[in-house]
Amino acid sequence: MPLFAHRVRASVVVAYVAFVLTGVSASVAAVVLPAQIVDYGVDRRTLGITFFTFSAGFFLAGATTGWLMERLGTRLALVVGSLAYVAGALVMATRPSFVALVVVQLLAGYGTGIVESVLQAYLAGLPSQTARLNLLHGFFGVGALIGPLAATWVLDRTEWTVVWLLLGLLAIPVGVAYAATFPNRAEALRADTPPDGAGRLVDVPETPMSGTRLIAATARETGVVLAAVFLTVYVGIEMSLGNWGVDYLVGHHDLSTTLAGGSVSGYWLGLTLGRFIISPTAARLRWTVARMTAVCLLGVVVCGALVSVTPVGAGATVGFALLGFFLGPLFPTAIAVVPELTSPRLVPSAVGLMNAVSVIGGSALPWLAGTIGDTVGIWTLLPFATALALVQLVLWHAVVRRMRHPELLAHVD
Repeated sequence: MPLFAHRVRASVVVAYVAFVLTGVSASVAAVVLPAQIVDYGVDRRTLGITFFTFSAGFFLAGATTGWLMERLGTRLALVVGSLAYVAGALVMATRPSFVALVVVQLLAGYGTGIVESVLQAYLAGLPSQTARLNLLHGFFGVGALIGPLAATWVLDRTEWTVVWLLLGLLAIPVGVAYAATFPNRAEALRADTPPDGAGRLVDVPETPMSGTRLIAATARETGVVLAAVFLTVYVGIEMSLGNWGVDYLVGHHDLSTTLAGGSVSGYWLGLTLGRFIISPTAARLRWTVARMTAVCLLGVVVCGALVSVTPVGAGATVGFALLGFFLGPLFPTAIAVVPELTSPRLVPSAVGLMNAVSVIGGSALPWLAGTIGDTVGIWTLLPFATALALVQLVLWHAVVRRMRHPELLAHVD
């Protein structure tokens, strides 16, 4: 048992490190995209095609994660995801043709999706899984904070391709760590299992289920569908601001690339701090989950409107940090209320559906934001995000009406 516990601790540490790298990878786009636009001589709309191919790879990963884990086990599934990501990153580091750049996003998206899905499934089967999963996403935020600053530092000295070279090289030892620390097949813990099911190390689902029928049943749950649309819009806002933030601050507020990159890091810092601060504060104030989320959405609307009209670059920088702060709790809160919207048996399928559908928002809405920026002007980014936040307010009201216990208090597990 001590040896097994040591292995679990080691694998959890590796998972946290992997999510730091995932956060870095997700956030460097804000700095790399403008450099790619100049290098390839394309506009935002054309480069935005890469959002779709990356998301297609990520979506495919979600559809095949269970199949991979069932046939290969946790360890080898993670190695497959790691190899796909490393291959995609190293191809981008060669400065391929634009068509190849678009296509290789499928590989990078697939590798990222497999790693994220398998790590979350693995940690969900360990004791204290709620705390561990919260930390996992917290470390993603740490990586997202580091990413723009690190990429800006690299671009000040060399080409954008070096950013992807470094990411690919950093992912190699993480892949080796997967092979060294993760179990290959399910191993049961010999500990008492709490009522919520913690204490079970999950490698594959305990019993096979009919995927088609399960998805069909989940899709008939109106509350789940509304929550999935809510997440789709949320991811669209998050990635639109994250991807085009540097372009906005440079083009509309005349900030230097260095200052703009630092401002977008402030945005990701706000996102991370919001996830750690707002929920405990709401719990102390005895706010319901519904109220906490509504306040956060109002905060996004107000901050977005203020940044839209401020003529001062420093004000926009502060506004970006506050936007991230209020956006932070929205994704985990939407996932947390799923048991209030459907039956226990459909909860895993509902969470998977919501994650998969949210990828559409992460590609389509940033593409739309870039297209509007090309057609009308990059100044439209903040009004665009503010309008989407208003849509989220309407959606959230509809979700709360379908919760079995809308008086559910915000709390920290």
